[in-house]
Amino acid sequence: MNQSVVTNSPPSDSVRRALEVSLRGVDELLPQDEWVRKLTRSEATGQPLRIKLGLDPTAPDIHIGHTVVLNKMRQLQDLGHQVIFLIGDFTSLIGDPSGRNNTRPPLTPEQIKVNAETYYKQASLVLDPARTEIRYNSEWCEPLGATGMIQLASRYTVARMMERNDFHDRFKAGNPIAVHEFLYPLMQGYDSVALKSDLELGGTDQKFNLLMGRHLQQEYGQEPQCILTMPLLEGLDGIEKMSKSKNNYIGISEDANTMFAKVLSISDVLMWRWFTLLSFKSLAEIAALKAEVEGGRNPKDAKVLLAKEITARFHSAAAADAAEQDFINRSKGGVPDEIPELNLALADGAPLGIGALLKQANLAPSGSEANRLIDGGGVRVDSAVVSDKGLKLGAGTYVVQVGKRKFARVTLG
Repeated sequence: MNQSVVTNSPPSDSVRRALEVSLRGVDELLPQDEWVRKLTRSEATGQPLRIKLGLDPTAPDIHIGHTVVLNKMRQLQDLGHQVIFLIGDFTSLIGDPSGRNNTRPPLTPEQIKVNAETYYKQASLVLDPARTEIRYNSEWCEPLGATGMIQLASRYTVARMMERNDFHDRFKAGNPIAVHEFLYPLMQGYDSVALKSDLELGGTDQKFNLLMGRHLQQEYGQEPQCILTMPLLEGLDGIEKMSKSKNNYIGISEDANTMFAKVLSISDVLMWRWFTLLSFKSLAEIAALKAEVEGGRNPKDAKVLLAKEITARFHSAAAADAAEQDFINRSKGGVPDEIPELNLALADGAPLGIGALLKQANLAPSGSEANRLIDGGGVRVDSAVVSDKGLKLGAGTYVVQVGKRKFARVTLG
């Protein structure tokens, strides 16, 4: 692409603002000087830059940790650039080896199809659907065929492939590396060639694959893309990265009340990192809010603002308001307006033990866990704390509460 319109003069105010937006919360932007030149050229020509994010539909839904990079896409989209949401239906057949210490089993076409159906719908809660280009990399990967794949593979060496940390570590440890795994970064890089991307986004674990895109674009005579990596969001515990397997996540399809309460459960320290990576408030607004808290304002006020913003994004402003009121009611010991209701039969009319009741009402996964909850003072029946694990309840209707968020209206009879 011709860069003759770019001069050595200092960047304009709008380019500097765009760079500030680009750098917000990022791990790396490489090479930054090239990105400034691209922004300057775009301003001079009026031609939007092409910004790519590829996601493999490896699961049926996503959590808010996945939306960190989507938020960055939205910020760049709001600057007027063309964002491309790429669904890796072809690369999912290979399996991304990033960060793996063993071979990742590839998904079946049926699994990919089911997962892909929900991905863009969920991403549209962050991106502006009217201004988003949706693509599937099977469009250009499948037509390559065996000949094209071999020609593509000839453009990168095994020695350079083995510089990748996960491949290097697995080889050194004697763990197997399947040949097809080398194809994944090649195919992701080829996506950038097919889309003529100016910038590709990804998590920090994707850096090797993003750099592959730069290399292959040069191999095919294109101006290389810049790359932007976003940090991996810490989960509710503030330590481990957000993950369903670690149960420290907030799913974007979770109900509004649960989402709101989970955001409020994070630490005051983690809150500011979440503001930077998840909020659409400007850095100036966040800095002013932080100054107020440091000046004596209750940090919970700031956390409520964050919880309402995130809840409204994935539900609605009205749902966020209702979730806030629900949380207030629970904090005061009140019962939410809507709670699950169920009927449990008493065997021969005999009273039911509290542990069995909690398990049957799906308020505890097992009797031992029910006992642990009772020992911790986390179980209430009709607002009274249960301290006796031998408590038995006869016929009647009871409001049973576990922790701050789990309720059920149980009728025994």
